[in-house]
Amino acid sequence: MLAVVGPNGAGKSTLLKGLVGEIPCLDGAILRGVPREAVAYLPQADEIDRSFPLSVLDLASMGLWRRAGAWRSLGRSRGAVLDALGAVGLSGFEGRAIGTLSGGQFQRVLFARLILQDAAVILLDEPFTGIDARTVDDLVGLIGRWHAQGRTVVAALHDFAQVRAHFPRTLLIAREPVAWGPTETVLTPQNLARAARLSEAWDEAAAVCARGHDHAPAEPATVQGTVQETVHGHDHGHDHGHAHDQGHAHEGHAHAGHRHGSAA
Repeated sequence: MLAVVGPNGAGKSTLLKGLVGEIPCLDGAILRGVPREAVAYLPQADEIDRSFPLSVLDLASMGLWRRAGAWRSLGRSRGAVLDALGAVGLSGFEGRAIGTLSGGQFQRVLFARLILQDAAVILLDEPFTGIDARTVDDLVGLIGRWHAQGRTVVAALHDFAQVRAHFPRTLLIAREPVAWGPTETVLTPQNLARAARLSEAWDEAAAVCARGHDHAPAEPATVQGTVQETVHGHDHGHDHGHAHDQGHAHEGHAHAGHRHGSAA
């Protein structure tokens, strides 16, 4: 149960998309040793075209894609789809067009799709944005049950109250790792202020640092270690709840005209 937080533009969505393979790494690797089929990904809801003529049943059934393929009929799997919709409170909605759903109802369908994927690692990008409080409570309960089943859940979030209430560990990023560890030691005023400074200093137009550059910091390896240890459930006895100050002389002055070659 890891929350990924940071200022707008910090790289939260980029990190999740890098993990799932939607964005290639400029250098190195983020996720190794975990097969792609073991990872389920929920993008931000506004990235999905809700005008496409799909029914609730059609959209939820896409969670069976890896098992059923493009041409196999749902057949006996229809019952599993209906059970998944029931688990998110949408029994009787299977014939509704997705374009007629409220924001909360649509997010429930996407969670039903995740249920059917039956993945060991679940990546969620802003899963609670723009939905009602009751739906948030129901989906948080579902996430808690996934975790109790031994699944890894990594969620990009912006609501610190939700993070503190439901996620015991947090990764704070601002284009690079700022702090990682127990949530109460990560979400401190000092760490949040440092993340804000790093985000403001980012130069989008600067050149990418090449590996081996004299000024290239080691953050890509830190990100890799963070995610791999989270995915595999290993802590190795480390407490990364402190800010990762690695001698960055460039903090606060637009990163000295360069940017890091990491997915985050």
